[in-house]
Amino acid sequence: MSDVLILPGLFGSGEGHWQQHWLQDQPGSRCVAQDDWDHPDLDNWLRRLEGALEEAGEAYLVAHSLGCLLAARLAGRSAARRVKGALLVAPCDLLATENLHPGHISFGGMPTASLPFPSIVVGSMNDAYMTVDRLTLFGRLWKAETRNIGLAGHINVASGFGRWRTGYRLLEALKTRAGDGRRIVSTQPAYAM
Repeated sequence: MSDVLILPGLFGSGEGHWQQHWLQDQPGSRCVAQDDWDHPDLDNWLRRLEGALEEAGEAYLVAHSLGCLLAARLAGRSAARRVKGALLVAPCDLLATENLHPGHISFGGMPTASLPFPSIVVGSMNDAYMTVDRLTLFGRLWKAETRNIGLAGHINVASGFGRWRTGYRLLEALKTRAGDGRRIVSTQPAYAM
């Protein structure tokens, strides 16, 4: 069984967040942490992710918000070969995030390179951190399957996402498809929580 590396967003995934439940419910999952979740350091976090991938040998990534951008930064890096697949939930748009939380992040520009591993990007129609048009754009740029789950906000505790069982099913679908080397292709939106 491959490890699952959890990549939280800005401010971390606090108590009750679906990623916290994931760490309890999913054997072999662990968080790739920051020293300061309020002011994440991209270079340091990327080194930690690469080290965690090296230690695991290979792993799936389960990212939320800013963590999705960290995962996307692996494109073109040697550590990407260790990623079996990535579930990227509610990626944030850096400009929107900087406007909502001035002075908290310095991540440069949005990553735009296609991801060299199978990926599912999950977003919603009313996420303050990324519009649905930008979600579609980055899903296409990253060569990921994009799932719009409707009016789900930022897919966090504030929008009602505690233990998110659909996320577990999405990862299982990703594992199944990654296992036989097929690129994930779907034209069907998923509207379930």
